Amino acid sequence: SSEYTYEMGALLVCPECAHEWSPAEASEGADDGPREIRDSVGNVLADGDTVVVVRDLKVKGSPTSIKVGTKVRGIRLVDGVDGHDIDCKVDGFGQMQLKSSVVKKA
Repeated sequence: SSEYTYEMGALLVCPECAHEWSPAEASEGADDGPREIRDSVGNVLADGDTVVVVRDLKVKGSPTSIKVGTKVRGIRLVDGVDGHDIDCKVDGFGQMQLKSSVVKKA
């Protein structure tokens, strides 16, 4: 869902996180039922949860990174085709999207 996603050969690429996927994968993930989103250790996430970042995350355009242990409150789950399935506001960085694989439920 990034506005900077581009095609490279047969793959789509997110320049913000370097995630690559094929367009066929994006269409396979579309189903009628609600999708269950889990954090890095397998806990089910829900809207409004508080999560903790489990590894340093580089932020494009910023000289600093989001450090391990940073708490993110009030997440919102979104249907991100590029793997970014959490919409949130990180203190000191502002509004952004994260992958559920880099957070753990607090």
